[in-house]
Amino acid sequence: MRKKQPDFILLFTISILVMSGLIMILSASSIKAEQLFSNSYYFFNNQLKYLGVALIFSAVIYKLKYKKLKILAPYLLLIALGVLILVLIPGVGKMAGGSRRWLPLGPISFQPSELAKFTVVIYLAAYIDRNKDKMNKFKKGILPPLIVIGSMAILILMEPDLGTAVTLSAVAAAMIFIGGIKVSSFIILSILSILLSLGAIISEPYRRERLLTFLNPWQDPLDSGYHIIQSLLALGSGGLFGVGAGNSHQKFLYLPEPGTDFIFAVLGEEFGLIGTLFIISLYFILAWRGLRIAARVDDPFASMLAVGITSMIIIQALINMAVVTSLMPVTGITLPLISYGGSSLVINLTALSLLLNISCYVEG
Repeated sequence: MRKKQPDFILLFTISILVMSGLIMILSASSIKAEQLFSNSYYFFNNQLKYLGVALIFSAVIYKLKYKKLKILAPYLLLIALGVLILVLIPGVGKMAGGSRRWLPLGPISFQPSELAKFTVVIYLAAYIDRNKDKMNKFKKGILPPLIVIGSMAILILMEPDLGTAVTLSAVAAAMIFIGGIKVSSFIILSILSILLSLGAIISEPYRRERLLTFLNPWQDPLDSGYHIIQSLLALGSGGLFGVGAGNSHQKFLYLPEPGTDFIFAVLGEEFGLIGTLFIISLYFILAWRGLRIAARVDDPFASMLAVGITSMIIIQALINMAVVTSLMPVTGITLPLISYGGSSLVINLTALSLLLNISCYVEG
């Protein structure tokens, strides 16, 4: 099929999300940047640099014939597994906040778990396309990808990073479900995954504390419950229309991680309910266009890629907003295209560029 024009509604939605992210990073991170680096534009300038890198990668993958990724999938998977192992090696992986999640690459640091999520999408799309007639069988169908996904999830848990491990597993689950797994097998695997997640939570004291804090943050408002209480105060202070752009009070070192994990709370404070609903509506449009592409493209591999990429973005967004609004325990998952983070921005924009590439082959 001859390549057509991309989905302009999707392109416009992505552009608005990226611009909204830049505006929010400039506002939400300015005080922390001034305190840490004596430069209130530090995080904003860094994000602009990463955006430049992201646009280069996006341009390359938009021009690429996406079917080549089916051939490259095993090699990309090996690279992702390699860097996930590499980051765990003391002296190689960079420690920050009690976790070894970053690989130094000269003046910048790269987060291998972000690459792992995108790689899993490509690998599963290729696997399901080749084995679509076996996906309703356990041993010959879903067991091989389960071993791969489980291995990646374990490596990410060892960093430790439960939130990303859960996100990766959820994206894989969405793809395997659409790929044709038996409903009964899917239910059993879902229950098993929930039990394993609970086990991972109970096994670590700080995770147990997060779970107990989620159930009652006011039990320890000055320590374990501080994050979520400040987040709720920010959202509540915004009211309907917000306190105005740049006028957040919570970003003055009251709200931990205002430019990353809790940027949605600052957005709610500055732009109110109207602002949060606007961002939510953008993610809704992104989900609609992504799934529309998946349903209309006449290629099973491209369809599964579209499902995986859309799931990867939307699941992360839902988890982040659920944490900020105290609907689930703190996980450390950032808001895609909005939160500060170079690895996340590069990978997510590259993935969405691939989705735009696929949209050029949609029928009708």
